[in-house]
Amino acid sequence: MPASETFEVLDGHLIRKAIPKRGDPYEHRCPFESYKELAYTAQDAGDGFTVDELAEKAHVPMTQAAVALAFWKERGCVVTRYRRNYPADHWLFEDAMTEYHALAAEA
Repeated sequence: MPASETFEVLDGHLIRKAIPKRGDPYEHRCPFESYKELAYTAQDAGDGFTVDELAEKAHVPMTQAAVALAFWKERGCVVTRYRRNYPADHWLFEDAMTEYHALAAEA
């Protein structure tokens, strides 16, 4: 986990900027269409999911899935138990969309 990370929405992408404890700062992006597909996929994962499983099932690159997952964790949309991630409630897709658009409105 990075020492510091921030999220923003710019030009239809969720952007994660991270400053690790060691190493160089980095930035990864997740296009909105991938974000939506990831949210649908995560909502339907009844037995939980890892970032790799989420990316594979949604047919998106792992870095895009990692951006969405980190954002959902920060916003309380997803909880992690025993290294698996679970929706925090039955409305993950709606929660994910609300948080995305709330962040976009802040810009």
